[in-house]
Amino acid sequence: MSFFSIIKNYNKSRKPPTCTAVIAAAGVSQRCKGEDKLFYLINDKPVLAYTLDTFQSCRFIREIIIVTREERFEEIASICRKFEHNKVSQIIGGGSTRVESVINGVYAASNKTNLIAIHDGGRPFLDIVILEKTIKAAAKYHAAAPAIAITSTIKRVNDGVISGTVNRESLYEVQTPQIFRAEVIKAALTNAVKKSINITDDCMAAEIIGVPVHIVEGSRRNIKVTNIEDLYIAETYINENEEYQNSN
Repeated sequence: MSFFSIIKNYNKSRKPPTCTAVIAAAGVSQRCKGEDKLFYLINDKPVLAYTLDTFQSCRFIREIIIVTREERFEEIASICRKFEHNKVSQIIGGGSTRVESVINGVYAASNKTNLIAIHDGGRPFLDIVILEKTIKAAAKYHAAAPAIAITSTIKRVNDGVISGTVNRESLYEVQTPQIFRAEVIKAALTNAVKKSINITDDCMAAEIIGVPVHIVEGSRRNIKVTNIEDLYIAETYINENEEYQNSN
């Protein structure tokens, strides 16, 4: 199905946005020195629980599907029970690659959902305002993601030598959640898997089939925890938030 036929069918019966969140949590945390970042405790609460909190509290989220490795099923289910993440409807197995894992989650979504949000399990600081803005943008434009402008100087390097400076004026770092019309992301990921295309994020899969992705303003706090240093930053953010809440 082409992008234009998807949009034509969608525009015939526009509905209020309802969204399924697919949480990608099947990674192996190779850069955390063996420490599984999703289960790392900050103030007696695992990183994954902080990630799930935002989706649990969002009014537009109908269900949450967690895609992970089978040996994590029981521990993640326990986390969901302990922290009352009752929107988690399924915990399912991932594939050998991220795109295979994500497509498993996408196809497990309820047929009643309008939108599918794909989010990194290791991004625990997504602001609910940004989540809701991205959902609304995806409902309007069919594909949306938060992004922040690149502020550092970017160099092009060949064989260890700088060969030029890249104009950063139109460069952005795209974050998650990346949110799409359900039909769009199913078509995009199916195309990527079928053609064995090496995509670096889900927006790229949409771009390949000709779907423009709308950008909303992200946050520099929406970091992806990938190494030990990021865990220290995460602890700082969480402690700052708790100190602020206790002072009010």
